[in-house]
Amino acid sequence: MSFRVALVGIYHESNTFVTTPTVLDDFKNGQYLKGEAIRKEYQHAHNEIGGMLEVLDKEGIEAIPLLFASATPGGTITSETYNFILNETIEELKKVLPVDACLVIPHGAGVSEEFPDMDGHWLSKVREIVGDKIPIIGTLDLHANVSKLMVASTNALVAYKQNPHVDMRQRGVESAKLLVNLLNGKTKPVQVLVQVPLAISIEQQLTANEPCISLYAYANELATQPGILALSIQHGFPYADVHEMGTSIIVVADGDYEKALSVAKKLEAYILGHKSCFVGKKNDIPSAFNLINDSVKPVLLLDMGDNVGGGGPANNSCILEAFEESKKYKFFVCMYDPQAVIDASSHQQGEQFELTVIGTGKDGLKTLKLNVKLLRITGGTFQESNPRHGGQINFKMGKTVVVSTKEGGVIMLTSLRVMPFSLQQLISQGVVPSKFDAIIAKGVNAPIAAYAPVCPTIIQVNTPGVTQADMTLFTYHHRRKPLFPFENV
Repeated sequence: MSFRVALVGIYHESNTFVTTPTVLDDFKNGQYLKGEAIRKEYQHAHNEIGGMLEVLDKEGIEAIPLLFASATPGGTITSETYNFILNETIEELKKVLPVDACLVIPHGAGVSEEFPDMDGHWLSKVREIVGDKIPIIGTLDLHANVSKLMVASTNALVAYKQNPHVDMRQRGVESAKLLVNLLNGKTKPVQVLVQVPLAISIEQQLTANEPCISLYAYANELATQPGILALSIQHGFPYADVHEMGTSIIVVADGDYEKALSVAKKLEAYILGHKSCFVGKKNDIPSAFNLINDSVKPVLLLDMGDNVGGGGPANNSCILEAFEESKKYKFFVCMYDPQAVIDASSHQQGEQFELTVIGTGKDGLKTLKLNVKLLRITGGTFQESNPRHGGQINFKMGKTVVVSTKEGGVIMLTSLRVMPFSLQQLISQGVVPSKFDAIIAKGVNAPIAAYAPVCPTIIQVNTPGVTQADMTLFTYHHRRKPLFPFENV
């Protein structure tokens, strides 16, 4: 029998503390793909869609890519934008009915103005359209805030296991294999969600370090038990003020709900028993600078308060200002400033001039006047062929300029916000990473996969901003309680 499987995704990590909303143009500037354009973009990418297609093609199952909409993490999605994407999704799905199954790609931390649990909402609409008997299986980001509705609307969900997310294609393979076995009558997956009363601090979510090494070792031990088909830990996304915010566990078992629940509860007990390990230590900017002197260079400074992969504006200037004031180091930083790009583009390569850059400081927007030299102007496109966080191949920064400062800095200014997930972001623009004492990347853990090969020293810096590391400094109105570290549990 030949099966027909629809593939659809609405993918966004929404930071509700960002005041600028995410609109349709943000998706159009990201990925807004229909039909075979999805296959063309992702078939060979290190992304879950590529993994899903790989399995379906190998099994001789007809894959029907419908729509995949993804935008750079940012503020809450407007109702108009979400409704437009959802309506297009529903329309495309109805065109290809009947189908034998659906593979879905939610992020798990999407928030729209009307639906705080956006992923649960659109997954429930897919379920409503295809009916209760049609399997729906998919993937989740490791930072998903998982709702009961997401789980109720699907047969199985599988989250990334690595942070940085270099295993996305593997998780796509895993989810598609779960689906194939279900379709062939080999398994009957049932899944259990346990929402752990804890939120893991963002800087403690690096899976190659403790406490995650021990956590995943225990999780893998539990996952090898007979009858367990999949086990996922969702660390959660602390920058979304929603009820589901926090850590969760999903266990998929073969027809045995109680077995799945038992395994999930054992893992929850482990996490709560080690709760103090999931609260990170914070380095402020002066502390980070003290570490640079004695460190092997180039040093990677992770600007945690301006984590673009968490919705940061990509223009935090706190570390830039500190470097300019110190006059001691050669450094590189990439910042989002479309107006500065326009202003710099009016000059000739090699020309020196004063450039106004709008950055975000401790107390809000700040105007910086820098004496710079124009090094180059480019179209800002580049490609990444290696498995890196996000699994993306094609990147676009919009028109981009690179300037140097009198104090030893090199600043790349972009017209679009771009997550620092690829070293090609620098190399493609003529920037040589090894020439610097320090490289600033606006992220927490995600940039490490790209920068670790050239940066022997990595320092997380607790900068202010909409993705600051200490989640307890945000004012939440909707999170569940109790939740460690806000409350003791």
